[in-house]
Amino acid sequence: MKQKIITTMDRIGHRITSINPSPLLKQVPTLIPCLIAAVLATTSPDVAITDLPSVVGGGIGIVLATIVAWMLTANVRWQRYILAVPAIDVLAISAMEHGTNSVNSVIAAGTIVPLLWFTAEAGRRHLSLSVAGTLLMVFAAYRLFNGRAELPNAVELARDRFTFVVISTVSCMVVFGLMRLGRRRMDNIELMLAESRAHAESLRNSEARVSAAEGLLRGLWEAITEQSAIGTDESGLIDAWNPGAVKMLGVAEDAALGKRHIDEFHLSAELAERATELDTLVGSEAANPGFEALIEAARLGITDVREWTYLREDGSHVPVELSVTTRLDGAGETVGYLFVAHDLTKAREVSRLKDEFVGLISHELRTPLSSILGYLELMRDEDDVQLSEQQLGFLDVAERNANRLLRLVGDLLFTAQVESGTFRLNEHAQPLAPILAASVESARPVADAAGIVMVLDATEDCIVNADAVRLGQGCDNLISNAIKFTPRGGTVTVGVGESGSSAVITVADTGMGIAADELDQLFSRFFRTTTATRNAVPGVGLGLVITRAIARAHGGDMGVTSVEGVGTTFSMTLPLLETAKV
Repeated sequence: MKQKIITTMDRIGHRITSINPSPLLKQVPTLIPCLIAAVLATTSPDVAITDLPSVVGGGIGIVLATIVAWMLTANVRWQRYILAVPAIDVLAISAMEHGTNSVNSVIAAGTIVPLLWFTAEAGRRHLSLSVAGTLLMVFAAYRLFNGRAELPNAVELARDRFTFVVISTVSCMVVFGLMRLGRRRMDNIELMLAESRAHAESLRNSEARVSAAEGLLRGLWEAITEQSAIGTDESGLIDAWNPGAVKMLGVAEDAALGKRHIDEFHLSAELAERATELDTLVGSEAANPGFEALIEAARLGITDVREWTYLREDGSHVPVELSVTTRLDGAGETVGYLFVAHDLTKAREVSRLKDEFVGLISHELRTPLSSILGYLELMRDEDDVQLSEQQLGFLDVAERNANRLLRLVGDLLFTAQVESGTFRLNEHAQPLAPILAASVESARPVADAAGIVMVLDATEDCIVNADAVRLGQGCDNLISNAIKFTPRGGTVTVGVGESGSSAVITVADTGMGIAADELDQLFSRFFRTTTATRNAVPGVGLGLVITRAIARAHGGDMGVTSVEGVGTTFSMTLPLLETAKV
């Protein structure tokens, strides 16, 4: 019972303090003046009580109206009878006014509040009914407490009740203002509701799109089974692990998430070597130097793609091509890293088999080609048989094509040796100028026949530790390419110079040039540029591969710059001999 009373009081308190005042709260402005008037009537000599029963009855009426207001506040369903409260107030105040001399009663002003209440409350539905009801209530009180059956005359109305008429008029004006304000408020509310509905619809659509995008990403993430995709936080702790990572590394998702670090799946020797390259030595102040070696390039905003070796859970190794990128939040701040790896095991096996096949075929082809060339030479030198000019021409064609095929077989065998690591050099201290001069002189007849000017600029005395035969082969390839891709009237310039601790051999032409998007493919086996294909330039795409292999075998490298329609410059960088630099 006690708990029920407390709950009821809490409910009433909430209704009293809500934005729309409750009947009890509306009754307070009437109750307080009546209490003050009652105190004045009993203590002030200026207020005379002429009819004590009327005063007592009026006080009981005020208390009754307050009780009714409390009951209506406690039960919302009864609030349709709310106008009973101001009606009781008017009658009660009229009784108190009559009992304290109606002409000069101080309680008369108390009638204002319930009249305003009645007018405003009823006027929202029907203003004329409100005004009529207010006046009827006033005259009923006048008749009841003045003991007269007839209505008061004009003088009495002007003296005793004109104030109530004025109050009703003012109430009407207030109601009109409230109605206009209410309409404006309703318009604003409807506008706000429309905006809220539109915003809610937009949110629902956005949520649907986000949900669809999340579903798509989740599906894509689960569908990547041939590549491992691993996400980490900034410390390297794994927080994303796709099915491809499970397949590649042999670790279940729940065993990796939040428990393992990405560097645990890398060979420590490779991490240490990479850290040394970055001057981030293992054992430095970095909390995890191995992880820092993995993400250094990505941390600087560079997408890092390189070959690594993954360490499986069973201890076996997996060669991978690993791409490392940063993960950003909505503000563009780095929150982690993404590691996407492609298994190179099959690719390397295919490459090995291909190299073995090329080497085997090359060896098998060299023997019959050598035999063919030998017999062609015997036929040419046969003294017993006199060959005609036409027959000798046929022999020249056969010999030329056999030599061309033999060179091609030699190139294939050379590339197989490079890939298998069996390529060896016979290195000695060599000046570069004589090697370049020999290559230029060998190519000059071909250049003259094609109408191309050969220029040699090899005045600097650059000495390198090199295999003269292989280096000459590389220079021959570069000069031959330049001649093939330069039209009649063009120029091929061969030069050599020093750059720091390196010697740089350059072969520049004024030929067709190479498209910018093809430059990074030039040193791939069997690659042919679009200009070579379009202009039917002969070749199989092995010359540059061989030349770069020779340069790298000498500790150098190759470079290229080109502009379509202007020309191409190839550069071969070789380390100068230490004694030559002193």
